Amino acid sequence: MRLFTALDLSQEVFENLQRLLNKLRPAARLRWSRPESLHLTLKFIGEWPEEKLEALCEMLQGVPAPAPFEVQVSGVGFFPNAKAPRVFWAGIAACPELSQLAGEVDRALEPLGVAREARPYSPHLTLARIQERAPLDGLHRAIQAIPSLDFGRFTPDRFYLYQSRLVSGGSVYTRIREFPWSR
Repeated sequence: MRLFTALDLSQEVFENLQRLLNKLRPAARLRWSRPESLHLTLKFIGEWPEEKLEALCEMLQGVPAPAPFEVQVSGVGFFPNAKAPRVFWAGIAACPELSQLAGEVDRALEPLGVAREARPYSPHLTLARIQERAPLDGLHRAIQAIPSLDFGRFTPDRFYLYQSRLVSGGSVYTRIREFPWSR
């Protein structure tokens, strides 16, 4: 099974991003994310044997609760850059507590053989994947016409373990386990 950990979005942020996707979708032929699939990845685990799922969950249960923090979702951009884009994303404002949480999840899974992240944590919400040479002029014009790219804020109180299944037309994410923080 293919797994990752993530934060879910608040209803406000979800609705604002859904409106954004509805406005931008006609502007470019991209592989757009389904709004219900939007999430903030903490750690992509990758393939994991189902018989070791409980051991993984036990390690995730031990991730310490962070101090309360707020996640601000604003702006849009491209990975790796605007000249050769592969991913169109909504931004997450720099937040040390969020980076610390991602690091704690990373450290918790290392004893099970899950590889540590080699690159610094770069939080974002994937809005679309871009095929090579997809014309983006319409998308750029549509973005310019949006009065505000502030999509809201939320204060997480838990994270989730998800399974990702590849199907024709994209991925389907299924929530497997919830890890609430007790304060």
